Amino acid sequence: MNLKKYTDYSLRVLILTGMKSEQELATIKEISTVFHISQEHLRKVVHNLTKLELIESIRGRNGGIRLAKPAEEINVGQLVRILENDFVLLECFNKETNHCIISPACTLKHVLNKALMAFFQVLDEYTLKDLINNEQELRKLMGI
Repeated sequence: MNLKKYTDYSLRVLILTGMKSEQELATIKEISTVFHISQEHLRKVVHNLTKLELIESIRGRNGGIRLAKPAEEINVGQLVRILENDFVLLECFNKETNHCIISPACTLKHVLNKALMAFFQVLDEYTLKDLINNEQELRKLMGI
């Protein structure tokens, strides 16, 4: 399974933003510089995270973004479920497009479905706060 770049970028935006104090704001330019992601991509990501009420955008000369809720309230598993829309690992996961002749007797789909559920079970155990517990190390790597 491969998560979309959009999900990756969203998580990075939240990680950097989550490391800011309540008075500090992150900016798209700063995030772009730190992660080497185009500002245009980030604008779309920030817009969506704002719509999801995970971050809030402050306009103006000294504007930027900040978390809209505490980092410990942002669950990684829930976020990935929202941002990803395709968890069809095999053809047989989609009854409408499944043409596999062994599907009725195949146990592979059950094994992979169990693995997918385990994947989300692990992600559900973590919040954004957990992802930024090593803040000092992250700051060094980001150069902030």
